[in-house]
Amino acid sequence: MTRTRTRTLGAVSVLGGIALWELLSRTVFDPLFLPPPSAIWTRFLELAADGSLPRDLGVSARTYLLGLAFAIVGGVVAGVAMASSAPIRDLLDPWVSALNATPVIALAPLFVLMLGLGIASKVVICAIVMVFPILINTYAGFSTTDPHLVEVARAYAATRWQNYVKIKLPMALPMVLAGLRLAAAHGLVGVVVSELFGAKAGIGLLIQSSAETFDTRGLFVGVVVLGVVGVVITYALAAVERRVGRWRVVQRQEGTA
Repeated sequence: MTRTRTRTLGAVSVLGGIALWELLSRTVFDPLFLPPPSAIWTRFLELAADGSLPRDLGVSARTYLLGLAFAIVGGVVAGVAMASSAPIRDLLDPWVSALNATPVIALAPLFVLMLGLGIASKVVICAIVMVFPILINTYAGFSTTDPHLVEVARAYAATRWQNYVKIKLPMALPMVLAGLRLAAAHGLVGVVVSELFGAKAGIGLLIQSSAETFDTRGLFVGVVVLGVVGVVITYALAAVERRVGRWRVVQRQEGTA
């Protein structure tokens, strides 16, 4: 019942927002600067029909997925290493803090100069945007494992590997997935930023070229497509996170009973 109500309210909110947007675009704002959703939909069909939108989506999806893969591997490995070793944590922490606070758009031209205009520089930019939420959440998840569980496992002669696989990993997995959910959303920003510098195709290029030619309908097509993709990815990962973390909720309820 609660899930049905949530979905109903969400649908009503989205439809109401679209209707209000359509009304304001036609009565208050200049459609040149804020085109109505119906005009954006028409432009979406035009771009889909001539093949440019599918090509841009394919290029951006490849960059995004490669960046996400590198971010997951690097973030999880670094996060586990920092949680497992105080010297490694002390060595990496200043760099993590500094790079995490640096705007990626300031680093994008540097990576383009170093790696060229190909896909390598774009993947690196996306990976940098996505790696820190995964790294920080992985570190937090593995470093806050209940020490009593670890001591019990050691009392039963569990090896270090068994401690990680059977105790620390299940306890940390919900936080790792939460970091992945944040990273997946941030990665869409990374895709756009990476495609602002010398890209030949991609959603970021679509947005940039549409802005330069005052094609606001095309610009909003790119923005809306990214928004829809972001919502789908976020909800999908949130569902996985709830399923993985369900046993912890049950455990807390049993502990307070």
